[in-house]
Amino acid sequence: MLLEYSVEKPLNREPPTEELIKTFLTKPSIAYDRNHGPLPHINGETHLVRIDGAVSRVVELNMSTLRNDYPQCEVICALQCAGNRRHTMRTEVKEVDGIDWKDGAVCNATWRGPLLADVLETAGITIEGEAHVCFTCLKTDVQDDQYYGSSVPLSRCLDRSLKVILALEMNGKPLTINHGFPLRIVMPGIAGARWTKWLDRITVQRQESANFYQQRDYKILPPHIGTKAQAREYWHLVPAIQGMPINSIIACPAAGSTISMDSLPDGELTVAGYALPQEDDGPVTKVEVSADRGNTWLTAEILHPSPEELQTPEGREKNRWAWAIWSIKLPRHVVQSITKGTKIWSRAHDAGGNMQDGQVPWNFRGVAYNAYGETKGLQIVGNMNGLTNGVAHMKV
Repeated sequence: MLLEYSVEKPLNREPPTEELIKTFLTKPSIAYDRNHGPLPHINGETHLVRIDGAVSRVVELNMSTLRNDYPQCEVICALQCAGNRRHTMRTEVKEVDGIDWKDGAVCNATWRGPLLADVLETAGITIEGEAHVCFTCLKTDVQDDQYYGSSVPLSRCLDRSLKVILALEMNGKPLTINHGFPLRIVMPGIAGARWTKWLDRITVQRQESANFYQQRDYKILPPHIGTKAQAREYWHLVPAIQGMPINSIIACPAAGSTISMDSLPDGELTVAGYALPQEDDGPVTKVEVSADRGNTWLTAEILHPSPEELQTPEGREKNRWAWAIWSIKLPRHVVQSITKGTKIWSRAHDAGGNMQDGQVPWNFRGVAYNAYGETKGLQIVGNMNGLTNGVAHMKV
């Protein structure tokens, strides 16, 4: 089996956010890559996933069986690295431990495959009460363990309304190798660390996965834990991240941009970005923008999903875990007040009543950062009587 990249130098990349928000559904070639080891090139025709543990019978299923013998479920949802926006925590608060993700470690896609609940029903669950489902990839080495593993509560996996699926497709086509071909677990609203790629084993058991990435990473450590040595004594006291918080970012104008007034039609500056609902509390219902440090907030337009779609119960359910692409034209009088010291903020609201806050306690791994989206250091140049912004004609 061909292995691409290595344990020492795995593929980790993110796209520019200006590129990311051009489409509601993210192309696989644009979507971020997060890996802890090489990419395994797997034969999809012979690949099997094994279901074992607290089940009536151990089952091994090939991809054809998953595709043809089970009803196929489709869900639109965002996939987000727990460390998305870590750079901002690192630079705005203090140093953290981890890859220096900016705002692009997220994507939004349509995922398709059988519901995990239907597949588990085939094996027959024999455990009651609190339990977990573990997801394992044994196909490739990783940096901190012998394999990659994750787990989520069994109750979530059995709740068909939460649409945990064994994904075979992304945006209507087979998964790419980068994104888990031939099979990955998809868990709407849950941190990407739990979405195990190249999935080959599912185990039902009483306890969480013992894997490093479940037990000693991807957790929000308390603020007084500031070193790896301190973290080693504390990992077992902190729950693993599951649901991700409400969030939004400003993709353009980028921080530090120089904007010619001559390029701003009617003196209006277009500000745009994405917003994410909290865990299962979507869809995003409103995004607001402030150019005066939160004294006043202006309501942005949600471009995707469309306002018409979000007005229907079916549309709201369809986009429950999707991101929203938003935009606003700051009026002329606001633009005229922008100086290099101005901070422009964004905040999101969702159907569950959650609102993005401006304050997030620091944590050593820099995960789940969701303070206000922000752009700053803008320099407006030219004649104040005829303004514009280079992103005014941006297509999203």
